[in-house]
Amino acid sequence: MNFFENQDKARQNTQQLFVFFGVSIFIMIVAVYIAMLFFFRLAPRVWWHPQLFLVVASVTTVAIGLGSAYKIICLREGGWVIAEQLGGREIFDDMANERERQLLNIVEEMAIASGIPVPPVYVLDKEYSINAFAAGFTVNDAVIGVTQGCLDSFDRDELQGVIGHEFSHILNGDMGINLRLVGLLHGILFIYIAGELLLRTRGGSRDKGMPLWALGLILMAIGGIGLLCGRLIKAAVSRQREFLADASSVQFTRNPDAIAGALEKLQRMDTRLISPHAEAASHMFFGKVTNIYFWEEMLATHPSIEERIRRVRGVKVKQAPARTPRSNFATQDSLTMGFASSTPTTPSQVVAKVGTVAPENLAHAQGLLAQLPESLRAEVRDTTSAMAILFALALSTTDAHQKSQIEWLRQVQPENIVEKTLTINIKIRLLNENIRLPLVDLTIPALRQLPTVECQRVCKTVQGLAKASGRLELWDFILQLVLWHRLQSPLNFDMMTRQINSIEDVWNDCLLVLSVIARIGDSNIDTATYAFRSGIYRLPNQSELEKPNTLVSCNFAELKKSLERLRLANGKLKQAVVDACAHTVLTDNKVTSQEADLLRAVAMTLDCPIPPFLNKHRQRM
Repeated sequence: MNFFENQDKARQNTQQLFVFFGVSIFIMIVAVYIAMLFFFRLAPRVWWHPQLFLVVASVTTVAIGLGSAYKIICLREGGWVIAEQLGGREIFDDMANERERQLLNIVEEMAIASGIPVPPVYVLDKEYSINAFAAGFTVNDAVIGVTQGCLDSFDRDELQGVIGHEFSHILNGDMGINLRLVGLLHGILFIYIAGELLLRTRGGSRDKGMPLWALGLILMAIGGIGLLCGRLIKAAVSRQREFLADASSVQFTRNPDAIAGALEKLQRMDTRLISPHAEAASHMFFGKVTNIYFWEEMLATHPSIEERIRRVRGVKVKQAPARTPRSNFATQDSLTMGFASSTPTTPSQVVAKVGTVAPENLAHAQGLLAQLPESLRAEVRDTTSAMAILFALALSTTDAHQKSQIEWLRQVQPENIVEKTLTINIKIRLLNENIRLPLVDLTIPALRQLPTVECQRVCKTVQGLAKASGRLELWDFILQLVLWHRLQSPLNFDMMTRQINSIEDVWNDCLLVLSVIARIGDSNIDTATYAFRSGIYRLPNQSELEKPNTLVSCNFAELKKSLERLRLANGKLKQAVVDACAHTVLTDNKVTSQEADLLRAVAMTLDCPIPPFLNKHRQRM
């Protein structure tokens, strides 16, 4: 399956999750109802009492619903909530030891190579077993977590294999399902918790019926049934995705020995966690975190290690091209020309690259990172410096326009940030322009530490700098688009519950996006219109819908709204949109620097991450 098919599969799994959850609630309602019949001494004389059943069903459903809603709201900030509950400590470069810094480098390389923002990295210091996880609703709020045992036991290749496995969960939508599963199943625990409270009530007993503590014991038993249902749901949702993530790790690194070596160490060493929250998040981890002593084949959240190793060893890997020493990646030519052997030249190849990572992409990411001065590498992880980097990226290259921008910036930001912006701007001017989008993504973990209001202020400042220059350039447009998407709230209930399956519902949005791309690709109105219409003919059911003869006019706000609606499209529709965008760009068989950046930015905002693969075809306008 490609990226889009995996996304649809993830959505189907989410729908199945709600079905399983509903069945679990029904089973628990029946169990509570039977318990109440005995509590009120109605059984065995009366087995059907409609009023009692209605009360039990209502109270149980509301209790479970409130428990699930509470947990989902607690998790709404993203994966870091799970990481901290498990005892994780976020790694920062200035305080990291050698092994932690190596882990940060691996995650940064993988993120840039796959076209997603760099996720924060957590270490579970008190966990000396070997395990890892990815958590979050979307790529924008994802975190990577590893146990201390991973850092102590894995070499760099094995660690890269495990991180590749976790990135597969991020890219294929498994991560969001896993986090929603934590929230939903928490509601079932309410029954168990209520029973535990009643069990502690020793003072009161009833003249008629059973004492409250006995009812509590029964409710705890019913809660145990809920936990069993939760285990079955986890097993049904997660097992096959583990096989896919293992195979994806092999394809990402072209090194089956890396992930196989890590799995073999899992086989020999302890993978269980001591955290009391481990059971709730057991389906998120690289290996099992708890032991199951009965029905393991049915209840285990992970397939057997032996089967995973066998499948990994059987994955066929294309022969990798001769590896270039890492020091050579830092040359200007490598950044400008890219990798000829892997650069897509057709729209179908562009679509095939979405949501993937290849060794040449990792090598290219290493080259981009090697170009960053050490001071800039450190500054992307500092909140104040990260803001200054974005403001520096928003500055015009024309001195007259930049002067107006700086004057405006002094009115809205403290002087220390203005001075830092100017210093960083000098460094950025010396870098290749291909580093700009990766540099934005490198700043995201630091910026996400800010309150939502401050994130909005950063976005408004970037927008204000564009206006202060007196002319809106394409890069300003792209920067605002990417920032808006990366810094938005991670929990989007529309994304959880609503899905667009018909092209008719987003037809005008598709036309607007294709028109913007066509305008950027060619200043000649006739050739731009031809590219626009070429893209339209790639959309499904286009023969039945009205097609304009001219380009559609729009502004940034309208494009933003259109992309928000297109994000709700199913995987098949998103694939068609990305394919149409690629056809629009490649109509003239060349890709300008502006087109490449805009195509990637549009795909990013549709949650379709594209690796930086268009470098070879970039031409300056």
